[in-house]
Amino acid sequence: MNARGQPHRAGMAAAAAAFILWGFLPLYFHAIGPRVSVWEILMHRVLWAAVLLAAFTLAAGRTARVRALLARPRTLLALCASAGFIAVNWGVFIWAVTHNHVLESSLGYYINPLLNVFLGFAFLGERLRPPQIVAVALATGGVLVMIVAFGQVPWISLILAGCFGSYGLIRKQAEVDSATGLLAETVLLSPLALAGLVWLYSDGSAMFLRSDLRIDLLLAGAGAVTVGPLVLFAAGARRLRLGTLGLFQYITPTLHFLTGVFLFDEAFTRADAITFACIWCGLVLFTADNWRVQRRGSA
Repeated sequence: MNARGQPHRAGMAAAAAAFILWGFLPLYFHAIGPRVSVWEILMHRVLWAAVLLAAFTLAAGRTARVRALLARPRTLLALCASAGFIAVNWGVFIWAVTHNHVLESSLGYYINPLLNVFLGFAFLGERLRPPQIVAVALATGGVLVMIVAFGQVPWISLILAGCFGSYGLIRKQAEVDSATGLLAETVLLSPLALAGLVWLYSDGSAMFLRSDLRIDLLLAGAGAVTVGPLVLFAAGARRLRLGTLGLFQYITPTLHFLTGVFLFDEAFTRADAITFACIWCGLVLFTADNWRVQRRGSA
């Protein structure tokens, strides 16, 4: 019993740590400060993540996985597309955090699980159970209320959810593990990031190694805060059932929500209240249905 329970507890701890760390990302990028442009933060995140992932691949003896990936052009082409989606997702998220839109970013990540259900139905032929249909309808209704009744289009939320959902759809079909796939994506993005940094240095707007040590360390650490949670998530995913893992995914947007409202004093309007309430109801229904199906499958 203990032998079986130990991997489960380790998986729970790893998954919780991953989602908690992702939840604190707004505080990390906010700490870099307004003097550093969104572009420079994004470029450093890409480059330092690529360096750390390359080191991890070498240290873990996973170079064979990289060679196998290079022999599959179709998978590499898919990773080019996923790299584009994750770059937009990272860039918009950093912009949202540094421009006091953390609340809207949290809404995007609450929407994401329900959007994934719809994408699975639309592109992978997955059947929707009635509770899932209601959950997706509730989320859609919440967004429509904000747009129609209050004249607000939650662009940040929709872009974040859309890009991350599309990223997940591509990665679900690409035959590559998470770390090797992210290494390929960051390497593919690295030439653009390097070119962008050269341009920033040429016009004098780059801050890395031109400001104080704190900013330099935070920019270099952007790779670690990207790779660290991914490694913990992968460790948790290996030890936990998908339904159990799914319960942890709400930690991240909840921490973003609390950060936006209580630490950054962002306004929580009536439109926000109605939209969040609809999506939270949808998520409760979605989670309860998943939990019911999982328990039935293990019976």
